[in-house]
Amino acid sequence: MFTKHGKPAERCHHPHSHRGCKKKKPAPHTPWKYLMNCPLVRKCFGLQLRSIEEPAGGAGGGMPAPSCYDAECARTEAWLDENQEFVHDYFLRKATRQVVDAWLVSHATPPSAELASPSRAGSGSGATTPVRKISAHEFERGGLLKPLVTTVDGTPTFLGDQPPHATPSRPQRRSRHELRQLDEKELIFELVKDICNELEVRVLCHKILQNVSILLDADRGSLFLVQGERASPNPQNGRCLVSKLFDVCSKSTPEQMEQLEEIRIPWGSGIVGYVAESGEPVNIPDAYKDERFNHDIDQQTGYKTRSLLCMPIKDINGEVIGVAQVINKQSDGPFTAYDEKVFSSYLQFCGIGLRNAQLYERSQLEVKRNQVLLDLARMVFEEQSTIEHMVLRILTHTQSLIRCQRVQVLLVHEASKGSFSRVFDLEAGDDTDLGTPRTSPYESRFPINIGITGYVATTGETVNIPDAYLDPRFDPSVDEGTGFKHNTILCMAIKNSEGRIIGVIQLINKFDELLFTKNDENFVEAFAIFCGMGIHNTHMYEKAITAMAKQSVTLDVLSYHASASLDDAQRLRTLRIPSSAHFSLHELAFDDIEMTDDDTLRACLRMFLDLDFVERFHIDYSVLCRWLLSVKKNYRNVTYHNWRHAFNVAQMMFAILTETQWWKIFGELECLALIIGCLCHDLDHRGTNNSFQIKASSPLAQLYSTSTMEHHHFDQCLMILNSPGNQILLNLSSDDYEKVVKVLEDAILSTDLAVYFSKRKAFIELVSTERQVTPNWGECEDRRGLLRAMLMTACDLAAITKPWPVERRVAALVAGEFFRQGDLERQNLNLTPIDIMNRDKEDELPAMQVKFIDTICLPIYEAFAVLSPALQPMLDRVKSNRGHWIDLSNNDGGEKFDYGLDKEPERNDKSSISSQNVDDTENTYEGDSSGAVSLSSETNSKYENLENPVVGLLCNNVLTLRDPNKFCPLNDY
Repeated sequence: MFTKHGKPAERCHHPHSHRGCKKKKPAPHTPWKYLMNCPLVRKCFGLQLRSIEEPAGGAGGGMPAPSCYDAECARTEAWLDENQEFVHDYFLRKATRQVVDAWLVSHATPPSAELASPSRAGSGSGATTPVRKISAHEFERGGLLKPLVTTVDGTPTFLGDQPPHATPSRPQRRSRHELRQLDEKELIFELVKDICNELEVRVLCHKILQNVSILLDADRGSLFLVQGERASPNPQNGRCLVSKLFDVCSKSTPEQMEQLEEIRIPWGSGIVGYVAESGEPVNIPDAYKDERFNHDIDQQTGYKTRSLLCMPIKDINGEVIGVAQVINKQSDGPFTAYDEKVFSSYLQFCGIGLRNAQLYERSQLEVKRNQVLLDLARMVFEEQSTIEHMVLRILTHTQSLIRCQRVQVLLVHEASKGSFSRVFDLEAGDDTDLGTPRTSPYESRFPINIGITGYVATTGETVNIPDAYLDPRFDPSVDEGTGFKHNTILCMAIKNSEGRIIGVIQLINKFDELLFTKNDENFVEAFAIFCGMGIHNTHMYEKAITAMAKQSVTLDVLSYHASASLDDAQRLRTLRIPSSAHFSLHELAFDDIEMTDDDTLRACLRMFLDLDFVERFHIDYSVLCRWLLSVKKNYRNVTYHNWRHAFNVAQMMFAILTETQWWKIFGELECLALIIGCLCHDLDHRGTNNSFQIKASSPLAQLYSTSTMEHHHFDQCLMILNSPGNQILLNLSSDDYEKVVKVLEDAILSTDLAVYFSKRKAFIELVSTERQVTPNWGECEDRRGLLRAMLMTACDLAAITKPWPVERRVAALVAGEFFRQGDLERQNLNLTPIDIMNRDKEDELPAMQVKFIDTICLPIYEAFAVLSPALQPMLDRVKSNRGHWIDLSNNDGGEKFDYGLDKEPERNDKSSISSQNVDDTENTYEGDSSGAVSLSSETNSKYENLENPVVGLLCNNVLTLRDPNKFCPLNDY
C-alpha cells in the first residue's frame, strides 16, 4: 500500500489496531497526542473539546472543509486513509449521534432521483393487474424480509423506509483489544450482550464467529446452519448444512460475506457433517493427519489449516441447528480442552439467540408470503367469467412465481377421478400478456404424464420428482419426437372448498436446472387453494349462465312447440296400418314423394309393429301414436331438415336392419334406440347449422360448446319421451331404460359429421379385417357402437344412394335451405357466406357435389358394401349419381341445371286413407270400419315440410373442415 505521496507505508503499531493487521504503520513522528489535538480528527469524530479559535461545524451538522491547505492535516488524513481499521474502531467508540445522522443525510439518495427513475415511470395498470415479477426462489434463505405492497402500476414495493425490525439502542461495542483485557466471565457476558438483541440471522452469525474468534484467540471461523427436513422421502428436501459465512477472519464484514457463493455440505459428510449428525464436538490438533479433513479447501483458499475446533450449536431443546468451526489459534498451538469448555458455554447462548432470530425471520417471511399470496388471490378473483380466462390467469401467475418451463392445469372429469375433461397448458415464452385480446390458454398441446397426474388426481398427494426418468410413474414416450425433455416435475392437487379434487396443477423443469424445493411446494399448495376456489366459483358462474341459457331455449321451444293433442292421437290410433310391402319400406330405393303425412305416420307405426317393439316393450299403442305426432309436430317448417327427412332416415335404418338381418346383432333394445334416434335426430332444427349458431351467439351456442344442434336434438328427444302422454319407454326396467338412452344419445350425436370423421378410420380398418358382420360382434360393445355410429351416418346421407330423380330433387331442397342461411348471414351478420351457401355461386353446385361424394359418401358406402352384399345397390347408385353430377359440372355453356327451387314437385297430397287400402292392411290395430279417417289440419303441412330424405349436398355440422379455399360441401356444416 502507498501513501498519497507515493511512498510505501509502514506497519501500524497503534495500540488499538487489530492483531495481525497487514496495513502499514504511520511515520514514527505521528504520536497519539498529536492525533487527538488535530482539528481535522476532532471535527471528523465530533469531539466536544474545541479550541477557541477553531470554527464550529457548518449548517446541518455537516463537517466543513478547511478554509486553506494545512500540511499537518494532510498528513493526518493520509494516515487515516491508510489505517481504515483504526478509523472504524475509533468511529464506533467515539463518534456522536449527530455525526452519524449528518453522515446518513449527506449520503442519502435524493427523493427526486427515485421519483424520476425510469423503472417507476409509466401509466397505471389499467383494467387488469400485471403479472407480479417476484419469484418464489426469493423467499428462500431469508431473502426479501420487508413486507410487500403493490403500487398503482402493479409493481412490488415495500411498506415503508423503516427496517423490518427496530433494534433497541444499546451501549457501543468495545474494541477487540478492550475485550481481550477482560476476564473470562466479563468477556462472555460482554459477548452475550453483543448478540442478544440481534434478530437478523446473517448479521447474528457473523457476530458469533467474530466473538468466538476473540474468545478462543482463533484466526478464522465458519458457521453452518441446518436446513431441510428430517427423514424427508425426497432427497432434495433432506437435511444438509448451508453456509455463506465460510473462512471468516477478523476483518470480514457481513456485506463482504454476502457476495460469496453458498456452500452446501451433505448431512453426515466430513467433519462438519459428522458434528451435526452426532451432536459431539471435534478437536483436531493437526488437520492434515485427520482423514475427514478436505485438503481441497486449503488449495482453493491458499490458507493452510493447522488445527480446528468444531462444535454443534443447539437450541433450548437440544436439537442441532448449526455448526460453528474455528481454525488455527494465533498462538500456533492446538485448541485445548479449556477452549472446548469456553466454546460450548458461549454457544449455548448463541443457540438460543440463533433460534429466536430464525423464528423472527420466518415470521417476517410468512408475513411477506401471505401478502404475495393474497395479492395473487386478488388477481385470480378479478375475472371469473369463463373457466378459460380463469385458468389462463392461474397459469400465468404460477409460471411467474415458480419460474419453470411449462405449467399445466388439468381439470378432473366428474365421472372418473383418473381422467381429465380439459387440459390447459402454458410454456415459457408464450404470449401471455393479459392485456391482449387473447382470453384463453392453449389446450392439449403437450402430452400428458397420466401416470403422475392420474396418481395425484386419485390420491391427492403432492409429487416432487427431481429426475423424471428415474421415477417409475413417468412415461418416457411423452418426450419422443417432441424435442422436449422432462427433468424435474412438481405436481399437486387442486381442491374446492369442500376438499374434493377438481384438478391437478403440474410444473415442469424449473429454470437454471434447479430442483423444486419445499418452499416451492408451500407456495403452490397455498396458491392452489385460491385456484380451487376460483375454478369452483367459475364453474358455478358457468352453471348459472348455462341455466339461464337453458331457460331461454326452453321458453323458445315451448312457445313454438307443444305435445300433440289427444284428439289427433285418437284419430291416428283408429287408422288401419298397411303392410310394409304396401309402403315399400324394405326397399333401399324407397321414395316418399307419393305419400301423405298420414301415410308417413302409419308407415312409422308399421315399422314399430314389424320390429315387435309394441309387444316386446309393452308400449301403449295410444301413447305411441301421440308420441309420433309430437315428434312430427316438433319439426319446424323448414325446407329440408323437417319431418320428411327424419322419416326417410328411419325408413333407411329399418330397411338396412331387415335386409342385412343385423337386428339380430344389435338386439331389440338397441334397434329400438336406433329407430327412435332416426326419427328424432333433427328435432327442432332451425334450418341453420352449428356454425351459424356460434356466429350469431345464439343461446344454443352458449348451452353446447360442441355438436351444438345434435345435443339440442337429443335434449328435445328426451323432453318429448318424458312428457306426459308420450312416454313410450315407461314400461322398461331402469337398466333397459338407461341402456336405451345411452344408445340413443350416441346415435343422435353420431349424425355430427365431425364424429363421423373421428370414427371412420377405425371402422374402415375393422371392415378390412373382418369383411363381414359376424355373430361375435353382438358380444363386443365397441364393435356394435362403431357399427351403430356408421349406420346413423349412412342413413342420414342416404339420399345420395337413391335413384337420380330423387337425388336431384333432394339436392334442390338442400341448396334452398343453404341459400337461405347464406342470405341471413349476409343480411343479419354482415358476413360473406361460404360458397355452398352463396346464392351467387349456385352454378358451382355440381362440382361441389362431386367433391362431397368423393370425400364423405364413397368411403362409408364402400365399407358397407363389403360388410353385406345386400347393400351393394346403395354403392352402385352413389357411383351412378356421381356420374350425373360430373356430367352437369362439365356442361359448360350447355343447358343449365334446373334446381327447381321455385316450384313444387308433383306429389300425392292426400291427408286421408281411402277405403280400398283396407284390403292391403295386416295386423291392424283397432281400425275404423269406415276406412277413411282424416287427421286434423295440423298434420297437413305445406310443401316445405314434405320434402324428402337427407343429404345430397351436405348433412349436419362438420367442424373439422375449416379451410374455405379448399371447398367441400360439408365445410363448417
